[in-house]
Amino acid sequence: MALMLGPILRHVDETSALVWVQTEAPAEVEILGSRTRTFEVLGNHYALVEITGLIPDTTTEYTVTIDGSQEWPLPDSTFPASVIRTRGPASAHHHRFVFGSCRYPRAEDPKIDRKLGLDALDCYAVRMRHLPVAAWPDTLILLGDQVYADELTPQVKERLESTRTATAGPSDEVVSFQEYEGLYRHTWGDPEIRWVLSTVPTAMIFDDHDIRDDWNTSDTWRRQMDDQPWWRDRIRAGLASYWVYQHLGNLSPAELDASDGYRQVREIAGDCWPHLVDLADRADSETDGVKGIRFSFRWDLGATRLTMIDSRNGRILAGGVRKMLSDTEFDWIEDQVNDDVESVDHLVLGSSLPWLLPPVLSDVETLNEIGARHDGRVGQLAEKIRQGADLEHWPAFFDSFTRLSRMISGVAGLGNSDRTLGPATISVLSGDVHHSYAARADFAETTGAVVYQLVCSPVHNAIPPYMKGVFRLGWSPRLAKIVRRWAGSRGAPQLPVTWHNALGPLFGNTIASLIVDGRDARVTFEQPDLDGKLHVAADMSLTDESVDRVGT
Repeated sequence: MALMLGPILRHVDETSALVWVQTEAPAEVEILGSRTRTFEVLGNHYALVEITGLIPDTTTEYTVTIDGSQEWPLPDSTFPASVIRTRGPASAHHHRFVFGSCRYPRAEDPKIDRKLGLDALDCYAVRMRHLPVAAWPDTLILLGDQVYADELTPQVKERLESTRTATAGPSDEVVSFQEYEGLYRHTWGDPEIRWVLSTVPTAMIFDDHDIRDDWNTSDTWRRQMDDQPWWRDRIRAGLASYWVYQHLGNLSPAELDASDGYRQVREIAGDCWPHLVDLADRADSETDGVKGIRFSFRWDLGATRLTMIDSRNGRILAGGVRKMLSDTEFDWIEDQVNDDVESVDHLVLGSSLPWLLPPVLSDVETLNEIGARHDGRVGQLAEKIRQGADLEHWPAFFDSFTRLSRMISGVAGLGNSDRTLGPATISVLSGDVHHSYAARADFAETTGAVVYQLVCSPVHNAIPPYMKGVFRLGWSPRLAKIVRRWAGSRGAPQLPVTWHNALGPLFGNTIASLIVDGRDARVTFEQPDLDGKLHVAADMSLTDESVDRVGT
């Protein structure tokens, strides 16, 4: 088949859309009259087709033609036609986001698949095909761990054993770009996922498992990995494949035109791999500036703004400095957030890692950061605990946590008390922590906007049963007061924000929706039943602050 993977609908605005595909061989790809030649990476072929001349507020069915032969939709597909829905004046104040993270692929192993349960995004796609197009979501946000490069299904492991010729590298993890290529096809290749990605504009940001567990946890972790003889190949393959499969489609047509990296890829007649090696090395470099390439991005969706924050690759860790983002990167984020923000009804921030954790765990992470600064055994123990317990979220980078909190507080304070000016809501969407919740943030200053941390994780994965108890304890108000006093006595700074659990915690495979309608907003968490039908686990208005339904 000429079409290996895709089509995946990515950035869409009022008059244009980007569609990503992977083809079997060099080819010309055509969609709705727009044609693009593929580019090559180590014998693999990709195209990002820019469709222009679309009409605002319209829905257009499309097919994919490769070298004159129609390759999409697939001949045996039971799904509706893929469509492109443009934004415009009529839809400017209404938007439905679907979001989640941590989607492990179907393993085709009964024991593993039973443990993982039903894939919430698969179930969502199946339900969509029976709904009118007007009821489909406007944007899908994938908040990290789109692929698990270090936790492979049995068939991917078997393929590695049969194809890998080099002995360097772990036997149960991908290392090369070619192995990443197989992993992406395996993860995104099932019919439900291919169809939903073909018809809902999708924004993506990575988390650690897209590269490796604990990626960029600390300077110690980076030095440990740099000592591994296979790591340089791995980080190059991981970042290059992320750039090809995920990052390019996050950019607008104007940003693609301004991208030297993409322009060079389009101009190279043969294999682009040497260029992507250089790009990956620059992205991985440790500098207090833009680290070779910026993976954070912004989408303006009518009166709603989405700003996605790279909270993994953008970290500064060397020389005793710990920042979730470089100062230059954070300056850019603040510029995007504050740009004409008075005209924005709803501000949505995406970060793979939660800003607001269960309060007990938040203070524990801050204490661990303080402990890791010590020399000798105390620092070594703190580092072991950090890596073993994954203590590397925003509170473990307390200076960055404070800066993010102040940025959000500043934007929230722009509006007036009756919430008719400036953003009515600020929602921070995150994943990673394998339970779902809504936490309401409160600041010392009066704010016009309501601020929530909304976490949906996992879409398709599992956690050990004991972790449910850990997370529930983490939300205990009584225990939180004790730990906060203890943290203060150990040198933890005063918190720039307080927060409480407004909904959850929810456990199990979950897909969430953030629906904005004018100045109102609500969040819904849905989980699959045993028969694959989604049911509402919790449904909450953000603007009148009431929980309407909580399932059992």
